[in-house]
Amino acid sequence: MISKLPKQEIIINQLSPTETRWFAVYTKYKCEKYVADQLSKKNIEAYVPIISKTRRYSRKIKHYQIPLINCYVFVCISKADYIPTLETEYVMKFLKQGKDLLCIPPLEIDTLKRVAGDVEEIYAIENNIFQAGEEVEVISGHLTGMKGKIISRSGKRNFVIELNTIGYQLSIQVDLNLLRPIKNKILIA
Repeated sequence: MISKLPKQEIIINQLSPTETRWFAVYTKYKCEKYVADQLSKKNIEAYVPIISKTRRYSRKIKHYQIPLINCYVFVCISKADYIPTLETEYVMKFLKQGKDLLCIPPLEIDTLKRVAGDVEEIYAIENNIFQAGEEVEVISGHLTGMKGKIISRSGKRNFVIELNTIGYQLSIQVDLNLLRPIKNKILIA
């Protein structure tokens, strides 16, 4: 005699019935702000990191507010908000790893907020000289607390911030006077 096992409920990983967690939602192109607005009307916390861009044309200067990461809106939801989020206009899907939803750590959301300039903290500034490949931390400005690696030192002021969970790597220009070394090294100028 063959007996069937009862169907198991599909478990959506990292989605809690009581606790809210951050998830990334994939949206239609250029609809990120609209989706965030629609989600807030449903009392769902949504965040789109927005940056300002300026374009200079021959006769005018245009200022734009564009998303830092195209086609993504970050939502802080519990299990009850999952279906209403998917039913929102222009929401395509959740960011998943295989069949499991991928929870974004609050630290990475904080990183996005710092990069977009939504958080500002100011600390004392120290003068340092850095080498390419050195681990550093931003000590002043809206990126305070960010950690990364110096790409080059030859007149360029770039360092890399990695957002591992969503698979993005951002290269940002930062004044070297706003950085301090993470490791205690003696550097020669």
